Amino acid sequence: MMQRVLVLDRLKQPLMPCHPARARELLREGKAAVFRRFPFTLILKEREGGITQATGVKLDPGSKKTGVALVAAFQRRGNVVIWAAELEHRGATIRKLLEQRLGHRRHRRGNLRYRAPRFDNRSRREGWLAPSLQHRVDTTLSWTKKLMRLAPVTALSMELVKFDMQQMQNPEISGVEYQQGALQGYEVKEYLLEKWGRECAYCDAENVPLEVDHIQPKSKGGSNRVSNLTLACHDCNQRKGNLPIATFLAQQPERLRRIQVRAKAPLRDAAAVNSTRWALFQRLKATNLPVEVASGGRTKWNRSRQQYPKAHWIDAACVGVSGEAVTCDPEQVPLQMKAMGHGERQRARLSAHGFPVGHKAVSKSAYGFQTGDMVKAHIPKGKFQGVHCGRVAIRSRPSFALSTPKKAKPFDVHPKYLTIVHRSDGYVYNT
Repeated sequence: MMQRVLVLDRLKQPLMPCHPARARELLREGKAAVFRRFPFTLILKEREGGITQATGVKLDPGSKKTGVALVAAFQRRGNVVIWAAELEHRGATIRKLLEQRLGHRRHRRGNLRYRAPRFDNRSRREGWLAPSLQHRVDTTLSWTKKLMRLAPVTALSMELVKFDMQQMQNPEISGVEYQQGALQGYEVKEYLLEKWGRECAYCDAENVPLEVDHIQPKSKGGSNRVSNLTLACHDCNQRKGNLPIATFLAQQPERLRRIQVRAKAPLRDAAAVNSTRWALFQRLKATNLPVEVASGGRTKWNRSRQQYPKAHWIDAACVGVSGEAVTCDPEQVPLQMKAMGHGERQRARLSAHGFPVGHKAVSKSAYGFQTGDMVKAHIPKGKFQGVHCGRVAIRSRPSFALSTPKKAKPFDVHPKYLTIVHRSDGYVYNT
């Protein structure tokens, strides 16, 4: 299976995505034109309306990447992935920039001039998220709405929580069915893999099958609480048996202390990721489309049972009950989308101490171009004669910097030789 091409009718209403061969035929016959490059979308010149199948946008939100899959429900073939993408967030970059700004302000206010302390009565609105977290919600929601305009979307699905925290911390609520039920402990295993860094706690072995081990053996009074569980390779698990961890690691006091401290500490990013997903869930509900939700353990169970490899877009396709039986080709190449932002509002260039040393140009566009636009350059003569495709960085003078994958460094080109391919929208695309 290949990535389908999104299609709009003459009135810009979404139709069912078509095969790339059919898209080439429509373009060759002049029945369609390119409406958008990324994601590649055609608009038909004459047709209005058409038969569509139920199509859902499925999301696997993550801290660094979010998997996106368009899944169509065909009558004969069932649920089939017809389009997929992976959205890379820039939360770490936002956090770094905010910390840099905080450092500059502290230096100016604390080291260079005195300002009397004041009562901090500023409050945050309900549901406030840090900018690095709010960015994940906004970009994911933006792409969901964009796909709703480009495809006949009738339902949404998302992985609501990565881990069921209460169920894992209090397994006595419903016995141990979370380990012995249909999911066979996928919820707990996935949590432990994240918490212990996907390595054996006793020998630091990586890239080997890991087993869930009780730090305090059950035969010695240990419980099924997640704080009493760790990961061990098969050999270490067999050697430890039902020995207390203090006896098993009597010759390694430093490792013993590290395991005991780490076992009590919760997973640092779990709460942040879960809060982000809940905020996204509330925003998706406002679209008035039915929203299907499931946990990360259920997603992994669906994917493992169908023997699909690990990938963000495949995890998205396997979310929820609708992901129990979904057809996808692991060799399908998803669209890679990396958030780069729309520039910065800061107009002054700062020194290492946070003081302005220069000012940026007021205008962000020139000669009909703006920084980040994807362009095609037809250069008739000179050192760079030929046709080049890449991204442009504008200047106030008519000599722009063009960056292409084939050139190690950007080179100058006059805007009269440039043609717009895709307007800058804050993302970099790749396949």
